[in-house]
Amino acid sequence: MTTAEHLDTIDRLLTKEFPQEPVRTVDSSSGPGFHLAQLSRTPHFWDDDGTRRIEAADQISAEYGALTQAATDRWGSPQIFSLGTLRNRVFEGEEIPQPWTDLSTSTDHVHLWQAGERWLLACVTQRDREDPYVLTAAVTVIDPP
Repeated sequence: MTTAEHLDTIDRLLTKEFPQEPVRTVDSSSGPGFHLAQLSRTPHFWDDDGTRRIEAADQISAEYGALTQAATDRWGSPQIFSLGTLRNRVFEGEEIPQPWTDLSTSTDHVHLWQAGERWLLACVTQRDREDPYVLTAAVTVIDPP
């Protein structure tokens, strides 16, 4: 997908109503106060010999850079919000609201913009070392914990 298509998806998320109950699909989840969407994902991440494919990381990094620049052009300079401490709080059993719990277990940081009354987040997630990288966007009214 192109940066313009990613921005179109984000624009839809910014205006979309939040559901009363959690809803999950293959590439998105929503719940009270948030939407989380996969914008792009890398292809198969490992070669047959078990070595990591650098092209996959380079591809998603380039898409992420283009998206964060386009979002910065539109919404101003982002905050870079580290999720390391938040991840520790989740693992210690603290109740952290979505989408922050999911994000904290799959990325180290997010780019964060205030878009009107909502927060817009962009990041690259990876659930497990063997999983592909996923360019992810979230829209929420839930302040960062």
